[in-house]
Amino acid sequence: MLQARQNALGVRFEAQCRAFEKEPFPSLEVRKDRLKRLLALTERHEAEICAAIDSDFSGRAQQETRLAELFVVGAGIRHAVRHLRGWMRERRVATSLPFLPGRNRLLPQPLGVVGIVSPWNYPFQLAIAPATAALAAGNRVLLKPSELTPKFSDLLARLVEEHFSPDEMSVVVGDAEIGKTFVSMPFDHLLFTGSTAVGRQVALAAAANLTPVTLELGGKSPAIFDASCDLDAAVASVAYGKLLNAGQTCIAPDYLMVPQGQGAAIAAKLAAAMARLYPSLRDNPDYTAIVSERHRQRLSDMIAEARESGADVTEVNPANEELGVSDRKLAPVLVRNAGENLRLMREEIFGPALPILEYGTVDDAIDHVNRGERPLALYWFGKDSASRQRVMRETVAGGVTVNDCMMHLVQERQPFGGVGESGMGAYHGEWGFRTFSKEKPVFVQSRLSAGGLLRPPYGRMFERLFRLLNLIS
Repeated sequence: MLQARQNALGVRFEAQCRAFEKEPFPSLEVRKDRLKRLLALTERHEAEICAAIDSDFSGRAQQETRLAELFVVGAGIRHAVRHLRGWMRERRVATSLPFLPGRNRLLPQPLGVVGIVSPWNYPFQLAIAPATAALAAGNRVLLKPSELTPKFSDLLARLVEEHFSPDEMSVVVGDAEIGKTFVSMPFDHLLFTGSTAVGRQVALAAAANLTPVTLELGGKSPAIFDASCDLDAAVASVAYGKLLNAGQTCIAPDYLMVPQGQGAAIAAKLAAAMARLYPSLRDNPDYTAIVSERHRQRLSDMIAEARESGADVTEVNPANEELGVSDRKLAPVLVRNAGENLRLMREEIFGPALPILEYGTVDDAIDHVNRGERPLALYWFGKDSASRQRVMRETVAGGVTVNDCMMHLVQERQPFGGVGESGMGAYHGEWGFRTFSKEKPVFVQSRLSAGGLLRPPYGRMFERLFRLLNLIS
């Protein structure tokens, strides 16, 4: 069975390679048509997509899927359609004086066949947003969604088959073994979204083919409350950002840093804010379940370890419901005074648990962030511009939102990507188009060029021109 699936994957890949050879530079009209079909897939099948994701999670609000996935993808596709003509245009580049009247140009050229490996936490957005960029750039696309959301993955395969020919875009469904085969194929570019540990394996597999990779990973993204912040607004923002999708978000605040002595008071405010968002949990369709029992058990073990170590653990369960018996829901948890050796403090949490750390000075906050691996996101709340500038300049993160959570992700006019342990490369908007293009430099020589005078046989003319070149360059 595995061998048959691997063979079928190879056939699809070869078909896309041959199709690209026949059409190596799709026209603006062809690319727009592909993007409009992708938009139709997004808009016409909203109910099916929401239902499949809800079923895979055993509970996720359709409003959450519509906002965090369908809206984000739809806005990205429409932005690409509006700006694609300009992105495709051959751009003028200044020419240095010694080479005039020749001229420089940059031609954005499609790469070929792009592979996309998408995760389970936002299965539609993190598959179709990079596919949007790859199609806009004129490429063919093979997509491998997560096996942890099987109903959605099967639905996506069917919808893509209905809207695209297999040599334009195709979905490969399968388990981790198929995933290993997928990332080992000689794609012209490979984009992977997932954990840092798996990202390392993907990079190694791609390196064997010298396949360029874009890695969208994760890490421990901090939120920092400055003493100058609007505390009520900041608490409301972090409560929502942490509990969206039950914390199963790569850019969710992973831990919160607050001024010395304010930990207990802010934890109480956070608990109240979370209770307002979710006054009940078990039967509340607004509160998302954990994607699998394995992931839920991992989170439960991390929380139990913190409690057993003596950390101050506050469970936010307003209706005092019993969870995890017939569902995979997990109550939000706030953790104070946690030791640095705990898993909650070392691993990306990816769930509704939020450690709260106290810091003395801005220097202390910056030092703490910089001692860890570089995060995918950083959130700073405050009004003090000097403190904000220090944190912006003296920490390194994939992206930043100031006085809110996660909003940098949905800016189509900004790149989105990680740095260091949280990834490499970027996409969204024009940056996605450029990621999946080769910006080919072209120099157009003028018939008035004097370059021929620098060729052998060398003599006085060469020496005179060479002196002139040194003077004007």
